[in-house]
Amino acid sequence: MLTRIVIGSRGSPLALWQAEWARKTLLDANPGLDVHIEVIRTRGDRELGEPVARLGGKLVFTREIEEALLDGRIDLAVHSLKDMPTRLPGGLRLAATSRRLDVRDALVSGTGHKLENLPDGAVVGTGSLRRRAQLLHVRPDLTVAGIRGNVDTRLRKLDAGEIEAVVLAAAGLRRLGLAGRVSEFLPAERFLPAPGQGALGIEIRQEDDRVSRAVRCLHDRSTHSAVSAERAMLDELSGGCQMPVGAWARLDGGCLIADGMVAVPDGGKVVRARTTGDPNESLDVGRRLSGLLIERGAKDILGNAH
Repeated sequence: MLTRIVIGSRGSPLALWQAEWARKTLLDANPGLDVHIEVIRTRGDRELGEPVARLGGKLVFTREIEEALLDGRIDLAVHSLKDMPTRLPGGLRLAATSRRLDVRDALVSGTGHKLENLPDGAVVGTGSLRRRAQLLHVRPDLTVAGIRGNVDTRLRKLDAGEIEAVVLAAAGLRRLGLAGRVSEFLPAERFLPAPGQGALGIEIRQEDDRVSRAVRCLHDRSTHSAVSAERAMLDELSGGCQMPVGAWARLDGGCLIADGMVAVPDGGKVVRARTTGDPNESLDVGRRLSGLLIERGAKDILGNAH
């Protein structure tokens, strides 16, 4: 009988909120279970001076945690799903996907301005190539500055006047009780989010059946269907290259609707597509979406990234 679970988590306030959510949900569903959170510092947390793309992409936030999983030091990891690579190391699997909270990006402005009202040349901070490309596609006059660090660090830079606005994930702001700071929630139809944005991914060892049964209480089937399509699109398209890619899939009346986007970093060219399908065939929906994007020119953009 499973009596103890160790959750591995990054040490930022948002990561700890996510780990604590998993801990409380596990305790509610499994009375008597001992659940402990172990903080693990990743390369992405230590090396804040370089853009994530230059450090190697999403692996900088997951590698050390996955090593702890494989070594048996922890039993499960709680990730922001958008930070998880589409292909996991051998011996590990995605065992549960949380209910998605809010898929949108959010603009936080020091003056309360919405995106369309920011002054010409305003400096907007983001560490995301996807956000950069979509901002510049709509407002090419803006100055988009690379910015790293957790949510609190980015908001401090805004409050100190180093930048005039910052774009962050709405879900993270909501989880931290900071939704009141938002000047504008950017519509997902226009500003496609990162694949998996707003959901949490629960990663465990491949053959750990006891933990697999325990984490069923963390799983949401509808969210899993949507994010599986998004991640399938990303996997087919990118192959690990660091380029602006966005996706948003959602259920509507029993149908899975999926939008995808590939852009050049300066926003000068954006390729978009939409497809629909059966929610039970979400991987196929995502693959068809990637095919549509390639037909419309995404292959040329991605080819220039290598």
